[in-house]
Amino acid sequence: MGTTYASQVIDERTSKPRSSFWRELPILLGVAILVAVLVRAFLLQTFFIPSQSMEHTLNINDRVLVNKLVYDVRDPDRGEIVVFRAPLDWRSDPTEEDFIKRVIGIGGDHVVCCDALGRISVNGMALDEPYLYSNGPGTADVASEDAFDVVVPTGRLWVMGDHRSQSGDSREQFSRHGSVERATIAADDVVGRAFVLFWPPGRADWLSVPETFSQVPEPAGG
Repeated sequence: MGTTYASQVIDERTSKPRSSFWRELPILLGVAILVAVLVRAFLLQTFFIPSQSMEHTLNINDRVLVNKLVYDVRDPDRGEIVVFRAPLDWRSDPTEEDFIKRVIGIGGDHVVCCDALGRISVNGMALDEPYLYSNGPGTADVASEDAFDVVVPTGRLWVMGDHRSQSGDSREQFSRHGSVERATIAADDVVGRAFVLFWPPGRADWLSVPETFSQVPEPAGG
């Protein structure tokens, strides 16, 4: 009669002294901080909204997530909401470095306001702007309180807030200075694209490009 051998389960786990966790903790924290710094510097960053200039797309104290990498591989496009380093003469307070606006025109675009229906046109195409500030019937902002007819210089952007009457933007700068160069921002000064509103949770939304911008033709000779 054969011999029966009992199977044996061998636990190969090794016990680690509790003190090793505390020795490794500073390293783990250091790695976590390094990753956070790299993400903030090169990939994503959160910004809060300090003013009325983008109401009600973005309200005061809303938080947005900004993609800082996207414009390393392509240029900003019409309809996108961008964070940028504002020129000094745009700032009422020198410490207010980062502004957030919507791109209306890119380099080479012919931007005009206004047509017979009070709309801004880009390269001859009138924009339908349902995102303009409104706080009830009869309170909607007009596309612009000032007329303008400009061609955006190459490498620059014509940007406007959605709450036009409360926005220090390209329209206001052009009205003040009459200079297209001073009324536009350098595309190289754009920090990134705001692509999601994440706070407060009840207002969370994707900041997509309105359909009207897909109908804008390329500038003549572009």
